[in-house]
Amino acid sequence: MSAESEINRVLVVTAHPDDVDFGAAGSVALFRERGVQVTYLVVTDGDAGGNERTLDNSGMAELRRDEQTAAAKVVGVTDLRFLGHADGTVVPSLELRRDIARVIRQVRPDLVITHHPERNYQFISPSHPDHRAVGGSTLDAVYPDARNPYAFPELLRDEGLEAWTVREVWLTGGQTPNHWVDVTSVFDRKVAALLSHASQVSHMDGLADMVRQRAETWAGRGGLPEGHYAEAFQVMSTA
Repeated sequence: MSAESEINRVLVVTAHPDDVDFGAAGSVALFRERGVQVTYLVVTDGDAGGNERTLDNSGMAELRRDEQTAAAKVVGVTDLRFLGHADGTVVPSLELRRDIARVIRQVRPDLVITHHPERNYQFISPSHPDHRAVGGSTLDAVYPDARNPYAFPELLRDEGLEAWTVREVWLTGGQTPNHWVDVTSVFDRKVAALLSHASQVSHMDGLADMVRQRAETWAGRGGLPEGHYAEAFQVMSTA
């Protein structure tokens, strides 16, 4: 596993607006505090989401993009990219792999954060089919697509995007984390980012307490002192 001090650029690839804030907003805030460049790549606009909604899918997509932009600002991220795939229908595909590989070559990150591609049998929410499809496609884009100059040759031929090797991947939502980030100092910002997604969470009484309890559990599993909060990841080396 690379030392976090050696990470200078991070790409976060998620299925929906709000996914990054549930899984990694605290870690992102810490990265930004020390000047790491962070880019969000959101595969769908979350147009099938919303509670007691009055907007159609087009209106919901625009609202959720705005909410994610506001949430990102809370943790210091201003580079957001949306692929616009249909919410709830994402499947692993060459098109999706190419879309993600393109952004990897553009951003040239040391670290990619994305969903765990396997079903979580302890908690159902990380196992949304879009999450699993995006996680698997992102891993395929990391290896072999982004680093192989002969994969999707049009990226180099037509767009001038040279191959790029990502050093490390952090997966969220898995059952077997092996890395815990102490986010105690920025936990309030994580919660504020989540609350920016009003169309998704305004009906959830006790959201902050739920997130706090989960973060306390992860902190305990990571060996952190009582009263600390953590985010959990499964780290994969790409060497």
